[in-house]
Amino acid sequence: MTPTVVALHCWASSGREYDVLRTLLPAGVRLLAPDLPGFGGQAVAAGFDYTVRAYADWIAAFIAQEQVGEFTLIGHSMSGKMALALAARHPAGLRRLVLLSPSPPAGEPMTDEDRAASLAAQGKPEEAAKTFDKITRRPIAPELRAHVIADNLRSTPAAWANWLQHGTRENIEALMPRLAVPCHLLVGEGDTAITPETQRRLTLPLLPAGTPFTVVPGAGHLLPLEAAAEVAAALNGDN
Repeated sequence: MTPTVVALHCWASSGREYDVLRTLLPAGVRLLAPDLPGFGGQAVAAGFDYTVRAYADWIAAFIAQEQVGEFTLIGHSMSGKMALALAARHPAGLRRLVLLSPSPPAGEPMTDEDRAASLAAQGKPEEAAKTFDKITRRPIAPELRAHVIADNLRSTPAAWANWLQHGTRENIEALMPRLAVPCHLLVGEGDTAITPETQRRLTLPLLPAGTPFTVVPGAGHLLPLEAAAEVAAALNGDN
C-alpha cells in the first residue's frame, strides 16, 4: 500500500465517513480525508462554480498543500467522478484509484421525481434520517449514524443543489481514455442509489481493461462505513 491515502467523501457527507477505515490501515499509512467545498466544515471560496473540474482543481491543490508523495485516491459516489477527472490529469504521485459506488462519468441516472425530492429534502432532519435508512443495508453503530445525519444537515444549500442539478448530469466520458493508473471498482450488492448493474453498464466499460469489479455482499451505498474492511482490502490490492 502506498504511504498516503487521499479519501474523498460522498455528496452531503464529510471526511469523517472514513473514520472507521482509518483504524484498519497499517501503521505508517497516512489517511487524508478532507471535507470538500460546501460540505462538512469546508468553506467555499468566492467564484467557486461547483463543477467537477472545480472540485478536481480543489483536490489537486489540497494534495499539493499536504505535500503528498505517492498516494492512492479513493472516490465515493459524487467524489468518484471528481477522482476520475483528477486521475485523467496524471497527477504526480498517483499510483492507484479506488472507486466506491462512483457517480458514472457520463451522468448519473436519476429521475426528475427523485431529483426534485432530494432538492426539497435539504436541511430537514427527518429527511436526512430517511435517506440514511434508504441507502444503507448493513448495521452501522448509532454514533456513526448520527454523524452521517449531522453531516447531511451541514451541507450548504449551494453545494447541495449544484450537485443535484448540474454535477450529476455532467459528462466527463471524454476524459476516461486518459486514465493510466490501476483502478478498482466496488459497489454494494444492495445499493439502490447507484446499482451494481448501473456500475457494470455505465462505469466499468470506461475504466482500464482488467479493472477489478467487486460487488460487496449485503452492503448498500455507504461503503466506507458499511464495508470498511472490504475497502481496506481493495487498498491492499486484494480483489
